[in-house]
Amino acid sequence: MNPEDLISSFLKNIPKDKIPLIILLGPTASGKTGLSVELAKKFNGEIISADSRQIYKEMDIGTAKIKKEERQDVPHHLIDAVLPNENFTTFDFKKLAEEKILDIQKRNKIPFIVGGTGLYIRAVIENFTLGATPPNWQLRKQLEEEASQYGKEYVWKKLKALNETEAMKIPPNNLRYVIRGIEKVVSSQWSVVSKNKNSCFQKNDNKYHILKFAIDWPREVLYDRIDKRVDKQIEDGLIEETKYLLSKYDRNLPSMSSLGYLQIAKFLNNEMTLDEAKDLLKKETRHYAKRQMTWFSKEKEVVWINGLNI
Repeated sequence: MNPEDLISSFLKNIPKDKIPLIILLGPTASGKTGLSVELAKKFNGEIISADSRQIYKEMDIGTAKIKKEERQDVPHHLIDAVLPNENFTTFDFKKLAEEKILDIQKRNKIPFIVGGTGLYIRAVIENFTLGATPPNWQLRKQLEEEASQYGKEYVWKKLKALNETEAMKIPPNNLRYVIRGIEKVVSSQWSVVSKNKNSCFQKNDNKYHILKFAIDWPREVLYDRIDKRVDKQIEDGLIEETKYLLSKYDRNLPSMSSLGYLQIAKFLNNEMTLDEAKDLLKKETRHYAKRQMTWFSKEKEVVWINGLNI
């Protein structure tokens, strides 16, 4: 079934007490942006971006942010929400996304959530609420001892092994934040399925009637799309954009650890050649896409659409 038929069928069967919510998933460079605009136009929709990097203002080329002229008058939300030096969490996203969903629904339009940040999407559709993450003193002591013995980067690599996305937000030499990151990741991995009332993520009854579909490509095709997109980003001014951002913001900010900016910053800092930075960006973007697909493959009730047939 193609996406249009899928949505048409879905919209004919909305329970009276539920808000329709369409989720479009897919790895980076899979074509979510273009397809979402076409579908939102056809079905009177508005788009809520679920991208943990496109929330940042001034970060356009490196995040593959949709240009205003490409939006075709379809309203887009949660793009350019905060500055690169401002903090933004999963629960900030959930709160703002829920407000946008209600606003869109009240205007008799259809909310689409589109993006590749799986945790953002899951927080909304599984209705996570934030509980306390109590300190794990035994874990903290162990990690502090390991940092003292083996170095701070050793502990940071532990966080990277647990959650690379979270690790890339924190400088390896910031031991306190690294330890807290490990603590939160360990806690959340347990508490997503825990019945403990103090869990970090608690699931509640959902108010949405949800359609989830995802774009799937043969791996070699997706990797080729990624490589071509990186070349286009360089051509479009990624180096200049990175240089501008580094003139305003600290290189160690979580936002500046984003794919593209991290690698180009290494080139600008004479840590590698431009060709090496491009090759590294392509490689790490492919790895990121692979992790996204692993995440999405575990999502329930996803209809997979072959990108070759769109």
